[in-house]
Amino acid sequence: MKKIDPEQLIAQAKAAREEAYAPYSGYRVGAALLGRSGRVYTGCNVENAVYPLCTCAERAAVVKAVSEGEREFIALAVVTENGGAPCGSCRQTLREFGKEIVVLIADTSGSYRETTVDQLLPDSFSATDLTRNVKRETGAL
Repeated sequence: MKKIDPEQLIAQAKAAREEAYAPYSGYRVGAALLGRSGRVYTGCNVENAVYPLCTCAERAAVVKAVSEGEREFIALAVVTENGGAPCGSCRQTLREFGKEIVVLIADTSGSYRETTVDQLLPDSFSATDLTRNVKRETGAL
């Protein structure tokens, strides 16, 4: 497994944050997602005048990684001005790929805290819940 270099991953997220398109909120976010392959995928938030169409940096990084064939992730760094944590949609998106993903939540000074997807989204919903429901409804084991 690739070793996590928190400072390097945070630096890449901070650089991605510079590309954010946030004309409405002014709240720029950058993310850097470390795949099991060792490759890093970055993303930034992209706002839209129709607010529900906004894309978070974390989900942008996941979509970029998946679209390039990566499916297993080790860590995600997210950088905001004040060290804000990923939103619920981002937490659920990350959960799709594993509870054990390390999440580094940083501010622009580089100060950060480390957590995991499981800690951010305890008692989460996943594909195993869908499987259990199908088994119950169909009587399959």
